[in-house]
Amino acid sequence: MSSSTLPPPLRPSPAAAPARRRVPFWARAGWLVALLVALPVLAVLANAAAPLLRGEGAGQVWRHILHTNLLPYLGHSLELGALVAGMSALTGVACAWLVTACRFPGRRVLEMALLLPIAMPAYVCGYLYTWLLDAAGPVQAAIREATGLRWGEYWFPEIRSLPGAALMLAAVLYPYVYLLCRAAFLQQSTCLIEASRTLGLSLPRTFWRVALPLARPALAAGTGLVLMETLADFGTVDYFAVRTFTTGIYEAWFGMGDRQAASQLAACLIGVVALLLLAEQVSRGGRRYHPTTTRHPPLRPVVLRGAKGWAATACCALPVLVGFAIPAGGLVWLMLEHGDALAPANFLPFARNSLLLAGTTAAIGVALAALLGWGVRHYPSAWARLANRLAGLGYALPGSVIAVGTLVPFGLLDNALDSWLRARFGLSSGLLLSGSMAALVFAYLVRFLAVGQSAVESGLARLKPSLFQAARVLGCTPGQAIRRVEAPLARGALLTAATLVFVDTMKELPATLIVRPFDLDTLAVRVHNLASDERLAEASTAALLIVAVGLAPVLVLVRAMRRRD
Repeated sequence: MSSSTLPPPLRPSPAAAPARRRVPFWARAGWLVALLVALPVLAVLANAAAPLLRGEGAGQVWRHILHTNLLPYLGHSLELGALVAGMSALTGVACAWLVTACRFPGRRVLEMALLLPIAMPAYVCGYLYTWLLDAAGPVQAAIREATGLRWGEYWFPEIRSLPGAALMLAAVLYPYVYLLCRAAFLQQSTCLIEASRTLGLSLPRTFWRVALPLARPALAAGTGLVLMETLADFGTVDYFAVRTFTTGIYEAWFGMGDRQAASQLAACLIGVVALLLLAEQVSRGGRRYHPTTTRHPPLRPVVLRGAKGWAATACCALPVLVGFAIPAGGLVWLMLEHGDALAPANFLPFARNSLLLAGTTAAIGVALAALLGWGVRHYPSAWARLANRLAGLGYALPGSVIAVGTLVPFGLLDNALDSWLRARFGLSSGLLLSGSMAALVFAYLVRFLAVGQSAVESGLARLKPSLFQAARVLGCTPGQAIRRVEAPLARGALLTAATLVFVDTMKELPATLIVRPFDLDTLAVRVHNLASDERLAEASTAALLIVAVGLAPVLVLVRAMRRRD
């Protein structure tokens, strides 16, 4: 047969070509959310790069910082971050494992009490411990009275130091690690734990070789939050005279009046945080940490008796004592002795403003974190992961930098809208955005969206991908599969995210001071105004209200955790 008589080769019909995967609108909207939330961060970076883009050299202030203070800023920031992250990770993981895998005296109370320090602002904790442990404080005064020694004739640790600041921060930040790691330990496959015990591993070796590696996403998320909160803290490190990137930013911006030098320092801080997060992602590699079985019978905890049981009790009680009981008790004593002359009737507006701002920010923040988390989970790409990291960089910046980065674009929009209305209708819109609560809520979202992201991503990482795939096979759309299957299973992570965002918003100070509209004072502003005038006794009333209001969502979370357990 000649070649001319051969039939033409078969070609696949267009209908047989594989259909391109359609990305829903809510998954594509993640980029828009990330760009909006990252707008102040991008404004800071653009301001830092402006001299290079214009071909100008470094400014005088930046050259001075570069040759004198940049290395101390970097060294102190890394040292403080390492100390706080290490102490928080050690405390959070140890307590989470003990209350999950063991039974000891007071375990049921301590399991929930370990969450209480999250409601205590770090700067309030620093004020209180400085009052207690300083040379003129009651502790050293009692030592001098009991021993007859004068100041300088005995050794006493200096509280206003870098280790002292690290201890204050770790005392109130370890619940981030504890909360996420406890949830991870509870949701691990009991079969793996019991199999390791059957193969001869002791409980400590089971923890190191099985439970802790499986809880790595939760540990990394919690430690990352602690690290970013430490690097962005200003009130505590400034009060303890520790020179970090944050204090350098404040000095350059408000002390030397050089916004570009402050922006360049902030860009360095963003780069340090981005490198740390990237290092953790690279070290994780392609490993996955969701369970491979759906069998989750209740874990049979080991009963600790005698000295071991009381040692576990002391281990879990010490963080609660240092991070909550002693500061709260000191504030109560100061309030009863002195207190604020405006309390209690005039404090209702402060509490109302704080509750309204924190509740609004928590609701919007959890919705945006869920949108970003589920988008990158089911439609992963390098761009989606980049959008998530971009949206979370604001947590590493001081609140004042974010505040200025928020006011600049909002002010431009207000001026443009006002000019257009004047030209077309002869009306003035005034400060429609930058002079309202909208700008303040936006600044809070930029600052604390990373908190919600970490909690949501940690919860989603523990869900098996086959659950979503099974729902799709049964005819559910992607949105229905998330709403009916994954969202109920991730309810605990969403509640955790809402609680963390709410409590952090209640405690936020620098952004509130700069962005708040006129006559809008919060409890944090009241504490700052009194403590900056060395009126700590009067500030105790507002500080206790911050703790009390912050405890409300924590108690709701505790109740939900008990019900879920």
